[in-house]
Amino acid sequence: MDEGELRNRVKNKMIRPTTIPQTLEALVFEQAVAREALRLAYLQHKEFATTLKGVQQQRTVGDTFSQTASGGTIVDNMKLDLLVGSGGVLSHAPRMHQTAMMLIDAFEPEGFTTLAKDSIFMMPHLGVLAEVHPQASLEVFERDCLIYLGTCVAAKGLGKAGSPCFRFTLRSSRATDSGQLRVGDVRLIDLPDGERAVLTVEPERGFDCGGGPGVRIEREVRGGTVGLILDARGRPLALPGERVAARGAMDRWIRALELYPAEPAPAVGVVAV
Repeated sequence: MDEGELRNRVKNKMIRPTTIPQTLEALVFEQAVAREALRLAYLQHKEFATTLKGVQQQRTVGDTFSQTASGGTIVDNMKLDLLVGSGGVLSHAPRMHQTAMMLIDAFEPEGFTTLAKDSIFMMPHLGVLAEVHPQASLEVFERDCLIYLGTCVAAKGLGKAGSPCFRFTLRSSRATDSGQLRVGDVRLIDLPDGERAVLTVEPERGFDCGGGPGVRIEREVRGGTVGLILDARGRPLALPGERVAARGAMDRWIRALELYPAEPAPAVGVVAV
């Protein structure tokens, strides 16, 4: 897209934030802007969530190579095991695959992360209700608020595009699946909502899926309306430097995750934030 057109579209959205995308191109653009807005907001959040600065810390020889300096962020993507999307552009995307991918691209989860969305922007209200009737708030939260999209398994680390990243074996009550992902690959595996499976991941040297660099890990994963997403694009997430290569990579990811099918779902209830 021409930079001038991009700037005009962003300015129009700032002036009229409640407009609803009328074309597939407008929807793709809006979701791209949402990714960047979420990414920047998350970076700011991590800058605020830091350890105390200037506080004397008791240290041992064993801490020498493991502890972070004071003032560093306490947010560790590898330890975060649940991402919940809330707000119009996430909750009301025409396809839940789009919501899942916006969360993954913006927050870059590492290791095993469950993805969910707030069905109708209910979480803030349930927080208020919890002060009066905590049990009722909890029941509504579990039964009506959260819609589970599935699980994302992402390898932390960087490598040459096309080189091996990790092998996987998935065992469920229905079937067994296995294979290998190369750096730059994304794969979607059907794992219905409510179903659980055991996933074994064997990362290559230099990649970490939650057990440590190159360490095999086995975890139970939860299915959802999207399924199981295996992400071998590396962390931190980066596009190829050349424009043609970057567009080709994005096209592959879009097809792999079935984000915008040939006949897209009608944009019913798509609300902008």
